[in-house]
Amino acid sequence: MDKEQICAEMDRVRNDYRELLDTATVAELRKPTDGTKWNNEQLLFHMLFGYLLVRNLRLLVWGFSRLPDSASRRFAALLNAGTRPFHVINYVGSLFGARTLGYTRMERLMDRVLSGLQTSLRAQPERALDRGMHFPVGWDPYFRDYMTLRDVYHYPTQHYDHHRRQLTLARARA
Repeated sequence: MDKEQICAEMDRVRNDYRELLDTATVAELRKPTDGTKWNNEQLLFHMLFGYLLVRNLRLLVWGFSRLPDSASRRFAALLNAGTRPFHVINYVGSLFGARTLGYTRMERLMDRVLSGLQTSLRAQPERALDRGMHFPVGWDPYFRDYMTLRDVYHYPTQHYDHHRRQLTLARARA
């Protein structure tokens, strides 16, 4: 996938996320999702969190890709050992994230994060996008053992699309 395709995906997500939040009723946002323990409001925050995470992941890839392969392999193994606490923190964080931010701030934050990621991605030389590191595969079904920076920029949209299918909002089902 090239840079502009990834950026176009982010534009699609920006518009979709805004529409989901703008058309959902409070009652819909409080409804349970399909296949998670979160309600729609909490899952929408979690979908935003995937993009927030990438802001830090790209820095890790930048650093670890300059070290011997064994460094990121050991780091990924260490993170995999902490998979259970990570899942607890991930779950609990999403319980309160939307309530803490509010819908308007969630929408603005998604816009800001996507714009920043797009700017950063477009500034990357192609050779930098092909550098990578090992990842903790136990943390997310879209993490692979080895991911390039290009993969990391694409990851949150895969994560977003996966969770979007679990929303029970009327607009998400249309």
